[in-house]
Amino acid sequence: MIRLAPYLFAVLFLVLWEAAVRLSGVPEYLVPGPIAIAGAFLADPKLLLSSLAATIGVTATALSASVLLGVALALVMQASPLARAAFRPWTVVLQVTPIVAIAPLVVVWVGDPFTSVVICATIIAFFPVFSATSAGLEAAPADLVDLFRLNRAGRWDTLRLLRLPAALPYFLAGLRISGGLALVGTVSAEIVAGSGGVASGLAYRILEAGYRLQVPRMFAALVLLSASGVAINAALGALGRALLRRRGEA
Repeated sequence: MIRLAPYLFAVLFLVLWEAAVRLSGVPEYLVPGPIAIAGAFLADPKLLLSSLAATIGVTATALSASVLLGVALALVMQASPLARAAFRPWTVVLQVTPIVAIAPLVVVWVGDPFTSVVICATIIAFFPVFSATSAGLEAAPADLVDLFRLNRAGRWDTLRLLRLPAALPYFLAGLRISGGLALVGTVSAEIVAGSGGVASGLAYRILEAGYRLQVPRMFAALVLLSASGVAINAALGALGRALLRRRGEA
């Protein structure tokens, strides 16, 4: 029963939403009901799904780039105190910089819409992976670090056999956060690119539907984005559990 609770709540919520819209007489261009939203999706599912595929493609590319950059920089900073002192303030700058403020500049400077959106999404998704991996590399038990040192283990052996396994749970937690942030960054950058007349992913469809007051289609696109975010989070969570289970068995 507990496992069914989220689905039952979702069904109850949709029924109450549809009933409230019908009883109050709110027009569709203000608040559409679930039936109107489903109708807007079924009117042209191919267009919305192709736009969703473009958004997911950018999100996956940005997440992959953020993983490579975040892990690489965390390893460099673990190996060199000088690199740690030089790079850490700039990683914080990337974290606190609003993407909506720099996305127009990135779009203008880069020119290519796909590359611009990927860069913006990577900037947002980078920090959780980097921060979590850095924390994990530092989380190796001090007594084990001393044991490796007493046994004259080299830096590479200590990293490979001790620090990287200790960092795995931290990395997976950061990866799960970055998955959602990559989607958020993609949508934000697509809206900026769409405002410039560049038709790209699902965020552009939301922008287009808003200009045309096609509110049911806007809601349909939002539902697809929300479902995609949930799917990404669930997939990364399942990946993390599988990797940790394999490590435990090993």
